Amino acid sequence: MSTLPLTPFDILSRNFFKADEAFAPALNSKQPHPLNIFHNDQGLYFEIACTGLTKKDIKIDIERNELKIHYLKKEPDEMIQDCIIYHGLSKKSFSLGYKISPKFNIDLTNAQLEHGLLHIFIPTAESAKKKTVTIN
Repeated sequence: MSTLPLTPFDILSRNFFKADEAFAPALNSKQPHPLNIFHNDQGLYFEIACTGLTKKDIKIDIERNELKIHYLKKEPDEMIQDCIIYHGLSKKSFSLGYKISPKFNIDLTNAQLEHGLLHIFIPTAESAKKKTVTIN
């Protein structure tokens, strides 16, 4: 019995009808661009891969408790495009957007590009910080 090679349709339909796998939460899925997001008592931290980019290339917008980070890839010069022998590095455009909880003071956002990583810090709002009440 010979096995025929699978076509893309065979693989798609096999994956579609595979019922033993559940949907994964968004946090477990692959993000569109390499990044880390974490928080602690001081605030919310983003580390975004920006290898080969300068701070002039990246745009950060804050609007109505939304943080938006953009990079629009520039098209290579035609003369350079004709001379490429191998193209292994890929600078892809990206647009990331996150709704920020009122727990964080988005007005005090700080960003720094260092060694190919964009670091964004949003401090915890004073009203959201843990307070200790003294019993009278």
